[in-house]
Amino acid sequence: MSKPILGEIKIETSQRANFKYLKNKDYDMTYDFVVLGATGLQGNIATKDLLKNNYSVLLCGRDKSKVLHLLKEFKKTAFKHLDVRDEKLLLKTLKDSGAKTAINCVEGDWNLQILKACTKNNMNCIDLGSDISITKKQLSMDKMLKRKDLISITSSGSVPGIGNVMLKHAAEKFDSINTIEAGFAWDSNIKTFVVPFSISSIIREFIELAPIIENGRIKCKLPLENIRVSNHKTIGKQKEFPVTHPELYTFHHYFKNKGLKNIRFYAGFPEHSFNTILVLINTGMGSKKAIDYMGQKIKPAEFLTEALKKIKKPKGYKEKENLWVDIRGKKNGKNKKILMECIVHTLKGWEDAGCNIDTGMPASIMAQMIKNGTITARGSTAPEISVPPKPFFKELRKRHMAVFENGKKIN
Repeated sequence: MSKPILGEIKIETSQRANFKYLKNKDYDMTYDFVVLGATGLQGNIATKDLLKNNYSVLLCGRDKSKVLHLLKEFKKTAFKHLDVRDEKLLLKTLKDSGAKTAINCVEGDWNLQILKACTKNNMNCIDLGSDISITKKQLSMDKMLKRKDLISITSSGSVPGIGNVMLKHAAEKFDSINTIEAGFAWDSNIKTFVVPFSISSIIREFIELAPIIENGRIKCKLPLENIRVSNHKTIGKQKEFPVTHPELYTFHHYFKNKGLKNIRFYAGFPEHSFNTILVLINTGMGSKKAIDYMGQKIKPAEFLTEALKKIKKPKGYKEKENLWVDIRGKKNGKNKKILMECIVHTLKGWEDAGCNIDTGMPASIMAQMIKNGTITARGSTAPEISVPPKPFFKELRKRHMAVFENGKKIN
């Protein structure tokens, strides 16, 4: 690290006081938030949203070049090189940041390790979601986090995330709930392949057995052998298939006492993206098994992830997405159905993010809601139990994400 060149020291009387501004953005100030995995797509989005709301952020990751634009544009930020596999450095970085809340956008499922590190530092923690087994372990820390007066919210992106809060909003209008189906559908104006989100997560959704709950029993389905065609607002007809998602566990965990018997999660992809992903899978590029290449061990999936990061979006490329939750049950003895939808479009100034704003921004919103006291529920939770819908939907609307209940916009 180069030697710091001290700039002007500005003292403020607000809660974000005593910042030491450094001209070269070295790691030497107290922050409102620390973002882990800030150099990735979602970390970039969450960080930019926090900074645009005038918070200070320590950006942590492995490739500083990915966040230079943020370091140049905003004053209240700095970068710390961090590989979360280095537990000692992770603990030190969290402690030295002075932040009370960490937003975990790290690629891969390091959420449990990061939550434990945050807990050791008496920090709140938000992440974008884990697989079901890790989600169970995170939620099992609930009592311990309550004793420490800490907040952990897992699954804080789009789906899971926005979908969970939409479910919370709707569930209050039912006496009993029999079935919950949820998912996403998206499309683009230019029919060319652009990585919609983490390619490793996408490939996993395509090939892994998808658990569903049917009549109270868990069953597993092969995604590509259970394709259906559905019609979604703004998207139209599209193929979708069941995938493994943490909502299967969290929905059941929080709403089983309402009589919940059936849960399914569906992923929808436009034809041009669907076909390209199948080609990548069929050529073995999604494999996590290392192969020998010129004396080195290379995992095709990791190579693919890095290679696809180099793909540039075509000029004028835009996306649209529908995040949806379909709830069916009874109210006052009568059958009741509510369809919740969140419609997302590419925003001006956020073109590189496409519809991924609906993953990074909700994490930023929830972190801000913790800081300003809007979220008060202590412990380890998912959003359907801890995030108040009305203020959350209001923040989504500020970011041009519209929420609908049975076709009527409610934010």
